[in-house]
This record gives sequence, structure tokens and C-alpha cells, in this order.
Amino acid sequence: MHQLLSQGARRQSDRPAPQPPLRLTRRGKVVLIGIPLVLLAALLLSLAGFFNSPAKASDSAADLSITPTVTVTVQPGQSLWAIAGTVDPERDARDVVADIVQLNNLSAGAVHPGQQLYVPTR
Repeated sequence: MHQLLSQGARRQSDRPAPQPPLRLTRRGKVVLIGIPLVLLAALLLSLAGFFNSPAKASDSAADLSITPTVTVTVQPGQSLWAIAGTVDPERDARDVVADIVQLNNLSAGAVHPGQQLYVPTR
């Protein structure tokens, strides 16, 4: 009988003690709650900007028009301003340069000799 009691006592002692409830520090609360909230807010703001953007080509396909263009090869020493003045001297050069940048998806106003550009011919 004594042996049974000692085995029963051993079994109870093998069990781990119950853990106290989890306590979060201030930093833990920021990590657990704050960072996901900030990420969620950034996601919602980007989606709101995407869905509310007014950028659209036109209301119907009938309103769309093709911009007539020609291909121009940039010569050494030539700039977008020079090309704009040569192609359409009646228009404001700033408007023509803006059209050239948009048509060719140029990130900067610099062009390189030998580069081929689409230039509007209105």
C-alpha cells in the first residue's frame, strides 16, 4: 500500500505546475496590437486611394482617340525642348514636352543620342 501511495505522489509531482496568466509589457502590447493596427490602416488608406482615384481615360470607348505620332531619333546635343520646338513650333513647348514625356513613359527629362521617341503630330 505504501508503494501505491508513493507512486501516486510521484505521478502528481510529474505534472507541471499551472502557469500564471500571461502578462504583457508595454512593448509587448505595442508589438501585439499596435503594429498590426498600423499595417491595417496603411492597407485601408492605400485601397481607399486606389478605389477613389479619378483617373480614367474616358466614359466610353467612343470618346477615346488615338494620338497621331511620329518616331524621332534623338541626335547628339538635342534635348526634349529642341525636339518639341522642331516638331510643333505653334504650340507651347512645355505642352509638347509634357506630351513626349507621357507618350514615352520618361521618368526624367533627359534623353540620350540614338534614343527613339514617339512625338505627337497634332
